[in-house]
Amino acid sequence: MAKRRGNGEGSINRRKDGRWMGRYTVHTADGPKQRAVYGRTRAEVAEKLTKAMADRDGGLVFDAGKLTVGEYVTRWLEDSVKGTVKPVTYESYARLVRVHLVPALGRVKLKALTPPHVRRLYREKLDRGLSARTVQYLHVVLQRALKTAVRDGLIPRNPCEAVDPPQVRRREIRPLDRDQVRALFEAAKDDRLEALHIVAVHCGLRQGELLGLKWDDVDLEKGTLQVRRTLSAAKDSPTFSTPKTAKSRRRVNLTPTAIEALKRHSERQAQEMVSAGTLYRDQGLVFASLVGTPLSRHNLTRSFKALLRRADLPHSVRFHDLRHTCATLLLSKGFNGKFVQELLGHASISITLDTYSHVMPGMADHTRAMEDALS
Repeated sequence: MAKRRGNGEGSINRRKDGRWMGRYTVHTADGPKQRAVYGRTRAEVAEKLTKAMADRDGGLVFDAGKLTVGEYVTRWLEDSVKGTVKPVTYESYARLVRVHLVPALGRVKLKALTPPHVRRLYREKLDRGLSARTVQYLHVVLQRALKTAVRDGLIPRNPCEAVDPPQVRRREIRPLDRDQVRALFEAAKDDRLEALHIVAVHCGLRQGELLGLKWDDVDLEKGTLQVRRTLSAAKDSPTFSTPKTAKSRRRVNLTPTAIEALKRHSERQAQEMVSAGTLYRDQGLVFASLVGTPLSRHNLTRSFKALLRRADLPHSVRFHDLRHTCATLLLSKGFNGKFVQELLGHASISITLDTYSHVMPGMADHTRAMEDALS
């Protein structure tokens, strides 16, 4: 016969098979649920029951039940991620979950997920040709999802914490040298986006920052521009959002070449407005489509590759390498790393130094400088 301890305090009774069982109540998002612990003696069950109820009262209620990893991460995307990150980030998370996590781990019970499951997933993905960078992103998404599961009391620990993601080799940057920049600008003459490439090299803005630039952000008289927003790369619904980091919100001084290019661009855009008539959707963008809407990154990449062919430059150069070009040209001329950090909007000077230390004069050989300093 069960010996009850009172409402909510649990009960202990002996089963027909001779084992002892203790029951207690937990309160979940779906309402009150009964949980049980088992043991060979009544004292053993009483000890387990006391600990279980103490965990419950302390908020440690592991209630994953029959919930699978696939069900959980899908729900996590909707309940915890959507609306709290930039659209492009959500799109990236959702794709990793849909393409990689759910097919591989979707049927595993959340409470049964172990570090070996996670470790095997990473190994299989790498063996199938997925890049180390993508597997690292996969690790970030799964770790964040399981961290929420731990906080919610669904699982006692995060299996990802015992697994090391693959190391990523730094991708070699491919900045253009002075002659290559001249060839690029020569090929871009009369191109409707000539100014985009000139500002990218002269000012070092990220692609999203360039595409999010509005004429209200530009003062051609003072020769400055303000970076206030960035255009999301989300495919379904490109949107404007805040810059990448707090340091990314910055004022940039324009070079005379950039100012002249933007003036020509403004005149060209005014003609496009007239030609498009009522079809033009003016959003105040500096670099817009022929009808005023935000430029597609896919279309920009395609036109950039065509520009590289006209300039007889390597096809491997990316649009982002124009930003690297800005930094390397300045650093090679002896500009201070702190100045370049602020120009590019890096979050810290360490990012700038780690990325461009190989082009900074004097870092390869300190011997002469040390002799001069002590002579």
